Amino acid sequence: MLSRLVSKRLFSTVKNDSLSKLNALRATMNVDAFVVPTEDAHQSEYTAECDNRRAWISGFTGSAGCAIVTKKDAALFTDGRYFLQACKELDSKHWKLMKQGLPGVPTWQEYLIKHLPANSTIGIDPSVITSKEASDLEKELTLIGSKLVFLTQNPVDQIREKTLNDRRPNRPNHPISVHPIQYAGKSVKSKLNDLRQSISGKNIVIASLDEIAWLLNLRGSDIHCSPVFFSYCLVTPTTTTLYIQQDTPLSKPVQQHLSDSNIQIKDYTQILNDISTIEDPFLVDPETTNMSIVQAIKHPIYQPGPSYISLAKSIKNESELNGMRQCHKRDAVALTKHFSWLSDTLKRAGQTLREHEAAQHLESMRQQDPMYVGLAFDTIAATGPNGAIIHYQPSPTHSAIINPRRIYLCDSGAQYLDGTTDVTRTFLFDGVPTEFQKRAFTRVLQAHIALDSTIFPQGTTGYQLDSVARVPLWKDGLNFRHGVGHGVGAYLNVHEGPQGIGSRLAYNNVPLQQGMLVTNEPGYYEDGQFGIRIENVLTVRRANTPYRFGNTDSLGFEHITFVPIGKQLLDTNLLTAEDKQWINKYHQECRHVLEPLLKDDSKTLSWIERETEPIISTSL
Repeated sequence: MLSRLVSKRLFSTVKNDSLSKLNALRATMNVDAFVVPTEDAHQSEYTAECDNRRAWISGFTGSAGCAIVTKKDAALFTDGRYFLQACKELDSKHWKLMKQGLPGVPTWQEYLIKHLPANSTIGIDPSVITSKEASDLEKELTLIGSKLVFLTQNPVDQIREKTLNDRRPNRPNHPISVHPIQYAGKSVKSKLNDLRQSISGKNIVIASLDEIAWLLNLRGSDIHCSPVFFSYCLVTPTTTTLYIQQDTPLSKPVQQHLSDSNIQIKDYTQILNDISTIEDPFLVDPETTNMSIVQAIKHPIYQPGPSYISLAKSIKNESELNGMRQCHKRDAVALTKHFSWLSDTLKRAGQTLREHEAAQHLESMRQQDPMYVGLAFDTIAATGPNGAIIHYQPSPTHSAIINPRRIYLCDSGAQYLDGTTDVTRTFLFDGVPTEFQKRAFTRVLQAHIALDSTIFPQGTTGYQLDSVARVPLWKDGLNFRHGVGHGVGAYLNVHEGPQGIGSRLAYNNVPLQQGMLVTNEPGYYEDGQFGIRIENVLTVRRANTPYRFGNTDSLGFEHITFVPIGKQLLDTNLLTAEDKQWINKYHQECRHVLEPLLKDDSKTLSWIERETEPIISTSL
């Protein structure tokens, strides 16, 4: 049975009364400083409302950041994707925004070490920090006589429980569904056998929700836009135990699925008690396992590098790849129907349309697909200056009116039973763009083409490819403050590791491998004016080359997104012959994919034909 993603938007319970919240927290915390990370006990990127502690205490709702509260000060640390959003959401009277990555701005860890007095006590909930982060921080603090204190109760949770009009919600426990083998491509028993071989007779606790969902071929809807469910999984050499909330509904097909795979069920809250009684060693991934779990393990053995599950999940099998290709084609139908409608609507005299209305229309197009489950993330529908807010989210009540003469950026994605999509397009529906806007858009497209077309030797990492997609922008002195691309789950989290393309050092630890998925999304953002981003999903594939230096295979990319690229912003004078060839070929592919699926929709077909007209090379 199709289970819809039902979790609510994060901002629905975040209320800005920062001073009273800070005063309550300071009265509760018995330490010199308290650290409030974004993550939950499972290191989730997006959190359920019961776990949105950093957003609740600070008012900043972005998906990345860390808050530090002392007796006198409060600081919010986030990266370049969220600078503009944080400036709008933070109460600047009581919070200081720390723009990580800019010269002279410390990380939150450096702030604790260098800006707090020596011999300070730093409190943190051990369930929301990984064992590696905690260990590294403890070592640095010890050098100045300070101490990291692991608190048995989270002070933010304590004050939320006492807030009558903004009480902490209960933890979600929506129904769990089976992810069919036709989409998963590999049985639970086979995955468990491979896992046990990789851990060589040791025990392992899996805490990452997407890893559990992948391993057991199950899906849920406990976290907004993510098809996962709250759980832990304990795998020993002979048993597999799934820890879920006691009142989680389990249908007969799910019960049968678990029984067929010899999986025991226990209560979610019992995990720490159970692992504390086991004398045999545990293999621990310090990058994903929270400190409270490590504290309960008697004999941890730390595993360097990405875990077996993380890496295995990232390399899609043929069933998963086929599902991803098919869902992207159907998703392109929804997107082109939407953009055709949007273009037509905005050009009508006297017609006004707000960003949120556009986002709702796009979702309604996707809902026509019987395989649709829900959004992969909240749609970024941004007109003019809102496009410069990299992770902008239009409000349901007061979003901006879309101006067809200003650049419009739409970044959206969906969860389908057979895959996950993530697509960004940038359009100007009416009027004439400035020369700078055309130049910036064209450089972004050239950056996109450069990565899509690149060939690289096996063993190359996404860290090494980061500059490939920046050189066309660098030539004009332009750049962007986010990664070039991230991994994508197969009907799982839209942001998936361990691979990615960007300047994060972690991306240098994992070579890109055949079957992995990454996005290709360079951009440019002019604060207060506009934003430009072009994003496709790519799969890593083997490339045919005339030679094999060092007897090594070469790899390249196959794009699986087929949505026309807005041409009104193009400066064709900047395009090389190779650029024009790529654009024409890509648009021909879009026609080939979309025309058979839209044969009864003349309006959308006309829009596609206009947007995919070949660029004629003057050199011919």
